[in-house]
Amino acid sequence: MSTPICPYFNNCGGCTAQHIDYELQLENKKKQLQTVTKFQDAQVIHDKEYYYRNRMDFIFTKESLGQRKKSQWDCVVPIDKCVIAEEKINNILKEINLFFKDCDYFDLRKQTGAFRFAVIRCTPKTTSVSFVLNEKSTKLSTAVEKIKEYSEFTKVENILVTYTPPNSEVSISNDYFVVKGSDELESTLLNKIFFFSLQGFFQNNTVMAEKMQSYVNELLKKYPTKDSYLLDLYGGVGTFGITNSDLFKETTIVESFEGSIKSAQKNISSNNIKNAKAIVLDAKSLNRLTLKTPIYIITDPPRTGMDIKAIHAIRALKPKVIIYISCNPIQLGKDLQKFPDYEIKSVALFDLFPQTPHSEAIIEIVPKTI
Repeated sequence: MSTPICPYFNNCGGCTAQHIDYELQLENKKKQLQTVTKFQDAQVIHDKEYYYRNRMDFIFTKESLGQRKKSQWDCVVPIDKCVIAEEKINNILKEINLFFKDCDYFDLRKQTGAFRFAVIRCTPKTTSVSFVLNEKSTKLSTAVEKIKEYSEFTKVENILVTYTPPNSEVSISNDYFVVKGSDELESTLLNKIFFFSLQGFFQNNTVMAEKMQSYVNELLKKYPTKDSYLLDLYGGVGTFGITNSDLFKETTIVESFEGSIKSAQKNISSNNIKNAKAIVLDAKSLNRLTLKTPIYIITDPPRTGMDIKAIHAIRALKPKVIIYISCNPIQLGKDLQKFPDYEIKSVALFDLFPQTPHSEAIIEIVPKTI
């Protein structure tokens, strides 16, 4: 057993494993991955145990920002510091707690009040806050003026106001405006520049995200890829496709969220990539594309896994290698069974989320040999 370093542990509903020695956390995650993949020689890659998250969604309360109380959706635990968040985020948290004390916070039960969330993000280059407001509040103008005051006071480079309905629990929306700076952040992975929307997805652990990129790059370098093609499916802003594009004749990035594809197209241009393109398309419609072969595929689906139509389309392409990146081991196990002509060549666990039960896995699968 381990002594939790967070004073809110067991009260806050965030991380749940601080009482477990970190080596045991890793072993438990490895065992689960070995069970679902039936592959015993899994590699484990990790880094910081604490202060690793580059994004935190905090909830406004009368006292300060906080996190949901464990097992109580309508209660919020006010917090001064989060031990799994990067220090940049904690510094901004402290600043917002002081500046917005006694604000018109959103009441979860009554669904009234203006201030809902502060989504704080950081990269090695810059920081941002998206203030999420209740679009039905009668005090929006006052709330916006307070945010504008804060933007002049703070060193945070990018500040947004985002509107969401009172009956929704999401902290992102297309209904937003920029108060200061930009609605994009910039990060770097394997010496490539990546822009991504403050309303979009990017891996929440920068150090481990780069380790994943490096690992996939090394996997692909083992193969004769120069006359082959790469499909980056569920590709987001194009990180895997772009970091590996120089290994292939041509790279196609496919993603259903238009905002991410716009970022991917900008990232292709910013990195001067000449052999890549990014397409808005739902993975289940993959068979609409004319993809050239021989092909290698990187697939990074959401927690729900891959759509069965996407799996059928992939099988029809007869890829040389499939690299499956998963954030849900249970669904991963189910999806792997749908590739009966393939076998696992390697398995790696990446602990992007220490002190929680979550992790990422990268599975290398290849055609079965007779």
